Amino acid sequence: MRDNTTIIKLLLVDDDEDDFLLTKDYLSDIETQQFEIDWAFSFDNAVEKIKNKQYDLCFFDFLLGSKTGLDLLKAGTDHGLKAPVILLTGKGDKRIDVEAMSLGAFDYLVKSDLDADKLERCIRYALERANTLSTLRESERKYRNIFDQTKEAIFTARLDGTFNYFTPSTAELFGYTEEELYRLKSYSVFVHAADRRQFINKLESEGEISDFEVLLETKFGEKKQCSIHCNRQLDSDGNPYYLGIIHDITARKKDERDSLLYQKMAATGRLVRTLAHEVRNPLTNINLSIEQMEVDFEEDAEDAKFFIDIIRRNSQRINDLISELLNTSRPSEVTFSRYTLQEILDSTIEQAIDRINLKNIQLITDYSSDIWIDVDKAKIQIALLNIIINAVEAMKEGEGILIIKATQRSKFAIVTIEDNGVGISQEHIDRLFEPYFTSKNNGIGLGLAATLNIIQSHKARVEVDSELEKGTKFTITFTQVS
Repeated sequence: MRDNTTIIKLLLVDDDEDDFLLTKDYLSDIETQQFEIDWAFSFDNAVEKIKNKQYDLCFFDFLLGSKTGLDLLKAGTDHGLKAPVILLTGKGDKRIDVEAMSLGAFDYLVKSDLDADKLERCIRYALERANTLSTLRESERKYRNIFDQTKEAIFTARLDGTFNYFTPSTAELFGYTEEELYRLKSYSVFVHAADRRQFINKLESEGEISDFEVLLETKFGEKKQCSIHCNRQLDSDGNPYYLGIIHDITARKKDERDSLLYQKMAATGRLVRTLAHEVRNPLTNINLSIEQMEVDFEEDAEDAKFFIDIIRRNSQRINDLISELLNTSRPSEVTFSRYTLQEILDSTIEQAIDRINLKNIQLITDYSSDIWIDVDKAKIQIALLNIIINAVEAMKEGEGILIIKATQRSKFAIVTIEDNGVGISQEHIDRLFEPYFTSKNNGIGLGLAATLNIIQSHKARVEVDSELEKGTKFTITFTQVS
């Protein structure tokens, strides 16, 4: 009894009409299925039909004049043929069978062995398999679409690190186009070789790595602090690959660092205010005592006056140091006015130009025009000048290169001051803005503490990136740009 509810649209390609009619008769003997058969008598005729009509199932004869069924299978795939294909031939050939399957054929039948039962079974299996694959493709399309829409940077990679797949967010994170990222290896974005070796070794030995914090570099040289989770998986053929998720934690790390620095500065401020109070009380008594001693000594007591002057000068020096320390620990009072970054940087460089020229340092400036920003010009120049002077002092005479840039990204105005000096160790970077911390023999460690105070009073952020013997880069980001 035929099932008339579903008609199978079938393309039968055979350049021998007798073979076509014989196969058609076998198909008509299948009682459980009903067919709408379309005959193509040549390779070119078959291509035209494939281009212009949709089919549920195709039978391709292997020999089609100068062409073969394998050629037609390739051409059909190029023209979007999605129907399952069964290859027909006059004799069995395992090599052809294997090649046909590798190209996407669903089955391979020898014409001399055909009958209605074999055709029915072959068609049923082919359609069931095609339906299963269609369901899998739809599922894959749906889940791929979900992955493509996610904001997470998710990727799969071969064992050598070559990308197999990645979400658009992955390409966006690193600034590469999809084509560029497919040509890279996932390990190539690691900034430090030691991190790369540790990551690879742990993956190879344990098959999984979680919350691996590492510094990664974008196409444009921007360094991002990231956390990676990655593990080894097996695909449907049993081949191993890596599945990974990358979280950009740069902003979180900056917030944590700023919070810690703020807490340290607040604690230092409380200590300084307490210390200032405790020192100034006895200092006041000393000054009052000196005034009384001057009255008591006769005018010709020159020796006594000499020592009194020494006490007075050093007392004033102590008082000045206390005042300077208090100024670096309390929020700086600022008066905002509107200036361009170019004007601010040019006037700051002018104050440092003698030092730059004396050390024969090459100065490179790069400004985006008309970046307007609200700042206290005098104070922000002090902050920038401290950084520039430190950069000049860190470079060798005649070999130094100082690069000062001003750029705008969205609502942010960004100033970078970069040198090729001796660099700063990570240990010192962590303490760079602490009052009275200095690596200089003749420094007192208040310059950068004051710089941070001024920058924070402008609701701005400063970041330091440095490598020993290669140089240091300060990045100051302002948010008042419009």
